[in-house]
Amino acid sequence: MELAVKLKQLRMRSGKSLQEVADAVGASKAHVWDLERGASKNPSLTLIKSLADFYRVGVADLVGENPQAPEEDPALVAMYRNLTELSPSDRETIALLMERLKASRKS
Repeated sequence: MELAVKLKQLRMRSGKSLQEVADAVGASKAHVWDLERGASKNPSLTLIKSLADFYRVGVADLVGENPQAPEEDPALVAMYRNLTELSPSDRETIALLMERLKASRKS
């Protein structure tokens, strides 16, 4: 799940306002809003940790990097596990292929 969607869901569930979240994590209300809308795509690690602490979730869960999360596709998790059996060179080749596929879909 995308960070923006996750942040908005967590805030709605917590019943907190943008200002309350911003005050709690030491950010501006506008910055928190930009994160929730996906307009700010590169928050600092410090801010991510503060948001995870505030919402009482793990950083991996917040940024969508937790393969144990219930919303993760089991087929993708299995694919990731299979990657660990490949050589570093093979993993680099696959990473390049993924980047090219993502780039071709953007254009």
